[in-house]
Amino acid sequence: METQLTTEVAPRVLAQGTVALIMVLVVREMVRKGIALWKAGTKKQLARFICIFIFNTVGILPIIYLAFFQKKEKK
Repeated sequence: METQLTTEVAPRVLAQGTVALIMVLVVREMVRKGIALWKAGTKKQLARFICIFIFNTVGILPIIYLAFFQKKEKK
């Protein structure tokens, strides 16, 4: 009886953890993409804006843009 209960509960717990992980990743991706799009748009970088907007690269393009390709602000 105990073995049957364990085999029925384990997949549900794993599925709940997977759903939570996916939701965290989706929110993180949306935040990164939003920041990258906002910075590219305000700096008139149309080609980069379009690439980040169209291509779904699991956060790679926004990270690369934010880290390396945005123009430095003059202070």
